Amino acid sequence: MAGLKLSVRCERGQRCPKELRARIKSAAETVLRAEEVGQPCELSVLLTDDEGIHAINRQFRDVDKPTDVLSFPMGDTDPETGRLLLGDMVLNVSRAASQGEELGHGADHEISYLTVHSVLHLLGYDHVDEGPMKREMRAREKAIMAVLEPDTRTEEAQ
Repeated sequence: MAGLKLSVRCERGQRCPKELRARIKSAAETVLRAEEVGQPCELSVLLTDDEGIHAINRQFRDVDKPTDVLSFPMGDTDPETGRLLLGDMVLNVSRAASQGEELGHGADHEISYLTVHSVLHLLGYDHVDEGPMKREMRAREKAIMAVLEPDTRTEEAQ
């Protein structure tokens, strides 16, 4: 993998700890290696909460509820830098914490998983129905999480 430029922005008064940025970058880079993306890439991440992601979900997807992560793919190459502009990821940090607790694997693991999920979306994977596309995406998530966190066993990483 040729390199990832990561931009992380926090809103709604949330802290942007270096460890969180490092976790997101590590997960995104693991996806890019697994998917054999050889081109340098750029990814923009917005960290928010239920209220923030709800507003974005309503505005851009006409879905009137919060969610855990949103992905807005670009797929263009910046002519000046040669970087593949993956797109934008919106991560609901508070939802990741609560889901990680509910699932018993913690917020850090959930943030890694949601990053993997989002970057796969940005690369073209989808899960619009229960068909083969969803099975393929889940298989990729599982394989990538096994590389990223080989000692963690959860429903998506088994």
